[in-house]
Amino acid sequence: MTSTIEILEEPTEPTAKAWWAAKRIKYNIGLVVAGIFAFLCYCLIATYFIAPYEPDFEINGIATFLQGIGYLTMIGVANVFYYLGNFLDRLFNKDNHHQFRVNLFNAGFWFSFALPFLIPLLVFGTYLVN
Repeated sequence: MTSTIEILEEPTEPTAKAWWAAKRIKYNIGLVVAGIFAFLCYCLIATYFIAPYEPDFEINGIATFLQGIGYLTMIGVANVFYYLGNFLDRLFNKDNHHQFRVNLFNAGFWFSFALPFLIPLLVFGTYLVN
């Protein structure tokens, strides 16, 4: 009769690189969602506050397409900056604390999510000033 001994290992925290790589899809989905909602906000502001007073103002397919291309480019730039989270994690999280990593990701995620909304806010602020 042979007996086997199971060795139970405690789960280990993934490396910073693996953890950040696993979160990238959530980050990119958040950027896409933020871009769509920010553009909708821009369209609403333009339609109800700018177009009635500016007869030459319009949102057409070409402008929408070009803004979409520009936003995709900015998603690429944001993904380059996403590496900053991994870098800061490895630089300041020497003890590999999960909560530090989560807080750092959440700060970067919500900052990146809010950034596209600056355009409609600036457009609306310009409207109010003029």
